[in-house]
Amino acid sequence: MSIKAHLGDLWIDAIKQKIQSIADAHHYEIVAMETDKDHVHILLGYDTTDSVCNIVKTLKQETTHHLWQRFGPFLAKHYWKKRIFWSDGYFACSIGEVSSAIIQKYIENQG
Repeated sequence: MSIKAHLGDLWIDAIKQKIQSIADAHHYEIVAMETDKDHVHILLGYDTTDSVCNIVKTLKQETTHHLWQRFGPFLAKHYWKKRIFWSDGYFACSIGEVSSAIIQKYIENQG
């Protein structure tokens, strides 16, 4: 059973709020964000001097720390290795042939 099934919208709200606070602190613009059962979709505007790899690293590190602080006892029951939440990989792409409005609509229809 997924974490979403156990914690309902509480963990989703915690993740979204933390990602928004990270974005605010780093001057990223979240155009759209939605969660699915085991991942997050984000349409993000950022300065071209920032690397996608570092952005993802920051998002994963800071949200993991936050979630373990907030939901530690529950997460410890579901993760064999402490302080893990996200998988190692990620998918990122830039908007090319598709408009940002189409990507935003796709993200908003997730979950």
